Amino acid sequence: MSNTAPPSAGASGNSFTPQPQPSATPTAVASTSAGSSTTTATSNQNLNQIVTDYLLKKGYKRTEEIFRQEVKDLDETGKPRDHNESVNLNKFFPAGRYLKAFKHFASWIDNGVDLYKFELEKILWPLFIYSYLRLVSQASYAHAKELFEKVRYRFEKTHPDELKELSSIGLSFHVRESAFAKAYLENKYVIPISKSLIGRLFHVLERDIEQCGAVILDIIQQHCRVDSVDRGPIEPFSFEAIYRRARQQDLDEADIQEGIPGFSNRSGLKNRNILDNTAALKLGPFPIDNELRGDVIAELEEEDRLHPPREGLPTLVAEYNALVKRELPDEQYPSRNDIPYPPSRARDVVMEMQKVRENRDRFRIEGRTGGVGPGISVCMFTFHNHLGSFSCIDFSKDQQLVAVGTTESYIRVWSVNGKALKSRLPPEKDLKVNNRKLIGHSAPVYSVAFSDAIANIDRNIYEGESQPETDSKLLLSCSADGQVRLWSLEVWTCLCIYKGHDGPVHSLSWSPHGHYFVTGGWDKTVRIWSQDHASAHRLLVGHDTAISAVTWHPNGTYVFSASDESDKSIRMWSVVTGDCVRLFAGHTEYVSALECAPNGTILASADIGGNIFLWDLAKGTRIKRCRGHGRGGIWSLSFSVESNVLVSGGQDNTVRVWDVEMPAEGSRPVAQQDGDGTIVAVGGQNDGKQAGQPAQPASGVASGTGKRKGKDVMITPDQISAFPTKKTPVLKVQFTRMNLVLAGGCYYPDLQETAR
Repeated sequence: MSNTAPPSAGASGNSFTPQPQPSATPTAVASTSAGSSTTTATSNQNLNQIVTDYLLKKGYKRTEEIFRQEVKDLDETGKPRDHNESVNLNKFFPAGRYLKAFKHFASWIDNGVDLYKFELEKILWPLFIYSYLRLVSQASYAHAKELFEKVRYRFEKTHPDELKELSSIGLSFHVRESAFAKAYLENKYVIPISKSLIGRLFHVLERDIEQCGAVILDIIQQHCRVDSVDRGPIEPFSFEAIYRRARQQDLDEADIQEGIPGFSNRSGLKNRNILDNTAALKLGPFPIDNELRGDVIAELEEEDRLHPPREGLPTLVAEYNALVKRELPDEQYPSRNDIPYPPSRARDVVMEMQKVRENRDRFRIEGRTGGVGPGISVCMFTFHNHLGSFSCIDFSKDQQLVAVGTTESYIRVWSVNGKALKSRLPPEKDLKVNNRKLIGHSAPVYSVAFSDAIANIDRNIYEGESQPETDSKLLLSCSADGQVRLWSLEVWTCLCIYKGHDGPVHSLSWSPHGHYFVTGGWDKTVRIWSQDHASAHRLLVGHDTAISAVTWHPNGTYVFSASDESDKSIRMWSVVTGDCVRLFAGHTEYVSALECAPNGTILASADIGGNIFLWDLAKGTRIKRCRGHGRGGIWSLSFSVESNVLVSGGQDNTVRVWDVEMPAEGSRPVAQQDGDGTIVAVGGQNDGKQAGQPAQPASGVASGTGKRKGKDVMITPDQISAFPTKKTPVLKVQFTRMNLVLAGGCYYPDLQETAR
């Protein structure tokens, strides 16, 4: 029998060696501890939620915000949060400040300079998305929802997929689980901004630190990376956009890095489609008023009865019906309700009748036959003794008057045939002068334009009433004094002064249907006016530099403008909406002239480098380039009635005729060039030679031995003929309705010596 007994607490004399204990006891203790921790975390989380719900239920919103601020640095177990967690959104702001900051900053952008809007708006997307994620992560669900609903409209077109992802993040744990949110929170959002704009941006944020600066600066510091880019401001039709399009580039390297990496299109990128030249246009003729059309047809029928057409010619009624026949789909015609016009008058009926007659009886240009171009005739008017003061010329549409604007601020009007000018002023009833001087401007006159006119009918169609007059009654002029003036050619005085441009007004043009006119000036704006309103109806903004030329589309619902200096773009504007609907880029020199073809499908533009570009309006693309003029400037362009021949006049003392329908470029002769690759010429002519042959220097034109002198200009094969003058730069060319070309210029006897 053993004497061994279990040890007793009271046994003191017995030796005892502790034995290893089973591991069950400590395991049980650990399990109990873990369970207690989980229970505590759940309890703390539930307690926080209960307190928050209670405060909100009682309406203690400020207390609830303070409570949330106190617990924001505690995790679910009540311990301090690890600040390295990606979901930690750093600095805390009251929930209501995010929406206020966004609205304030967006308002500053919307009310700011148009040139910077497009680039600054790129900051709004990261500001919105990080504000929303912060509000959701701190359980400010009501404020997050309010921010989302009130701001989402700004991004529905540019970020539809991201908005859909963001709408699924409605609770704080969604922020931790969403791959979309993690991508934004774990990466810096890249924002490329031009250097010229960064200083202005941060100045405004510091100035408005309370309204929006504190929130935006914190978001930029924590979540964004602002890259300074050495370029001009970006907007849909800025110089930067034109530069890219000319080189077939949608984006530069800085733009490619914009947004969050790993997402299609870098997520935040919004200037990928800033140039869209595919919008549908209404290029068909403007519909004639039904009442006017009925009156015209009735009078044409009477005219056909009194004066039957010669054999082989259609009747005037048949000719008119062919002119107004609708051959295009209805959607390509503008609506007469788009642009209001005054009611028609007796003068309008007579003018429509005469336009039909001249269209039927005109010299018809059928294009090239056997490689030989049509025989175009040019009537040249040369001005002497001007002392270099003439700056612009215009002929009236009835070829009875010619007006010049001068650098000495006055305008002079002559009768082309030398007959005395009419005046309705009683004291001038017996005055017999063939020219008048119009004084009013206080600076050089840059452009003049006669109102519509046509040769009058040889009988009075309104018995018992005075015969309507169809000659020019009005003259427009613009000047470096910033004014546009409307002059009466009956009382020879200024009727109205139109003010609106800030600085010189460089160019103007009457609408094809009268009543409206367009101006372009140094202030980079294009303005649409009507003669009975002293203020502009439309202000068209988008060019980066001053406007150098303007013209109308034949249907009167679009205008074109060209910009000089660094811009060199051509824009097509809708008169109805005021929107830019086409952008044409490609000129590398100052754009000096614009003209739209009568068929409404082609635009011609010219620059001082001697280039003429033809553009397809429907497609928004370039058709071809015509070359033949020397450097110095092409000051005027005009299309034939058929739109298949273009005539141009330039500083190289020539009038040149071009085949519009000839295929683009064609075979090119070898050109002599300077070392820098620039084609240089001082003049040339074709003299009826086969198109495409190198031109010979015109007689009397500078042809010295200097590096840039005495070289033949390269002429493209689409030049039909060239008409050289001796020492007269051509300022104006104009096709009449009968397809005769009028040209005008100023004789410079010292031109040759000056060039040498």
